[in-house]
Formats: sequence, structure tokens, C-alpha cells
Amino acid sequence: MSNSNYTELSNSDDCDKYVKQFIQEFPLRNAEIGQGTLIKRALPSRHKRMIGAWCFLDHAGPVSFPKGEGIDVGPHPHIGLQTFTWMIEGTIMHTDSLGTKQLIRPKQVNLMTAGYGISHTEVAPETETHMHTAQLWIALPDDQRNMAPRFDHYPDLPVVHQDGLEFTILVGEFLKTTSPVRVHSDLLGVDISASTSSKTRLALNPKFEYGLMMLAGTATLHGHELTDENMLLLESGLTEIELHVHAGARLLLLGGLPFESPILLWWNLVGRTHEELELAREQWVNQDPRFGSIPDYDGPRLEAPTFPARIRASR
Repeated sequence: MSNSNYTELSNSDDCDKYVKQFIQEFPLRNAEIGQGTLIKRALPSRHKRMIGAWCFLDHAGPVSFPKGEGIDVGPHPHIGLQTFTWMIEGTIMHTDSLGTKQLIRPKQVNLMTAGYGISHTEVAPETETHMHTAQLWIALPDDQRNMAPRFDHYPDLPVVHQDGLEFTILVGEFLKTTSPVRVHSDLLGVDISASTSSKTRLALNPKFEYGLMMLAGTATLHGHELTDENMLLLESGLTEIELHVHAGARLLLLGGLPFESPILLWWNLVGRTHEELELAREQWVNQDPRFGSIPDYDGPRLEAPTFPARIRASR
């Protein structure tokens, strides 16, 4: 049965049955970062390692805390990836070894391209008392993974309204609108929010695989309920879905072409071989110039964990 048959099906039950063939549901994992901030981790998972080049996805918050007790992540290294921070509530100060200092506010994106090597910190200002954010990593393709590091801040993202829903285009092109965020793979990232309960049909790229994750509230996709405890994966092949978003809900739609080659993801590093990851770890431990320094951070660098005997490949 070709995918074009989906749009030709007149019975909604038949449509649901057809699309369900492409949908996989799996639970999120609980984790902890910083000073006791609980997060929901979607990627990587034993159910799905990557969605396109998206290789890591954490949802942190919403959380409230006393002044001076917000997130404080000390200097740590990255290679072979881009870190992508989407701020929903609160503020965080990014500082890196390039000399960048950038406060990120709600509805803004910080994009750090690690390339060959960079280090950075993420610290909530002393006056901050709230945080709600999505933190994602994008694996760099083979021909870009050792590029020079850089940092980009995007204070304004394009917004489109359809069927009572607000779509913020974070990455790629959607609803005839293109994000300015600079990535190196065919990717999509969209924040979808609803002030009232709404239903919409969304066109998809059949070459892409997709994932949906709730940031607040609930939604329904062809009989699958989406909550803050699960994620829905859509295999390549779909051209359209029907999404029911309940009042007050917010979710992420991620997509991309299946990644070109397997990657190894360990700690904060993305590579292709054990040897390059082990070398990066040793260079961090020995304070090699590869990762620079952040002299104005008041505190210790993060210590690298013991290197494992085996790392599971992702694709």
C-alpha cells in the first residue's frame, strides 16, 4: 500500500490504521543535571538512537527554585556536534572557550558548533528562579565534524499560525517558512503550542523520519496519546499526519533524513571511533589547548568519567 493512499482514504478509522503502521511509542527516561534539576531524556534511547542528525534530546522543567540555586554546569568539552538550546522559560548564561558570553531568553536559540573542539559553561543568573528548556545535540556529518568551532545566537525565530496553533520554526523549512538557524544536515525542528484545543493536518517529507515529544500538556496522534512520559517516532514514508493538540499543550516536532553513518556518542563527545573519543578524553584531562579555557568561571571543570570498553553505535 503506497503512502499516497493515506490521503485518499475517506474513513478516518482507515486513515488511523494506515498511519499507525509507521508509529512507534516508547517511554522517556528520568535523569538529573546540575543541582538536582530533573529532566526527561528522549534521545538516545534503546528504542531509538537518533532522529535524522538529532542525537540527543533532554527536556528540563518547568522548575522553580530560590534565587542563586539555578543550574550551574561547569566547563566541559564537546566535539563532533552542535548543541542546540531552545529556551521556553527563564534565562541561562552561556560562556565558551571562544570568548562568547550570551544570555539566552525565552523563545530564543543558542547554537554552539563544537567541530574539532570547544568547551563551555551553562549557568543560571543569580536572580533567576525559573527554568524550562529543551536541550538537543546535532551530530555533524563526516565532512564537517572537524570544522572550526563557532557560536551563534538566534533571538528571533519565524512563527506561523494554522488551525489555532502556533508553530515556531526552529530548524529547517516547514509550512513554507524557513528558520535562519544554520545546520549541516537536512533537518526539521518545530515548536507547536496551543492556547485552545485544536486539530490540524501536517504535511511531512516522506524521506524524513520524525519524532514528537511533549513539553507541556497532552496531544493525540492517530490513536496514540502523547504525554510528558513518552515519545512518538514516525518512520520514513509518511506524507501527512493528523494531530489533535489539547488546550495549553506544547510539543516538539523533530525530523530529518536518516543519518549518513553510524556515530559513537559518549559523555559530551560525538565521534566515529573509540580511538578519537579516547584521545579527546585524554586531551581534556590533560588540559590540552584543543578545548581552550574559561578563566572567569568560578569553580572546577567537569571531570571526565572512565572510558568504557565498548560504546554502542548510533544511527
